[in-house]
Amino acid sequence: MAGWDGDALAGSMEEALERQQEAAEARRAQKDKTSPEERERKAREESVRLSRARIEEQLGRATNPAHRAMLERALKALECP
Repeated sequence: MAGWDGDALAGSMEEALERQQEAAEARRAQKDKTSPEERERKAREESVRLSRARIEEQLGRATNPAHRAMLERALKALECP
């Protein structure tokens, strides 16, 4: 029967933590390389994506024709730059 090796487990947990910290540091370094304009553009794109998803979800549940029409107009407005 294989025994439980606490030292090996602790070592692998430490290695996993180090990899996570290195990945987080790499993401921070990459973020620092992007310009403020690029970060703003990405934030706007994410905002539009989330708004579109929320409206589409609401449209899937909407039964009132006036509400559906309003949601459809909102989707069209998001598609225009």
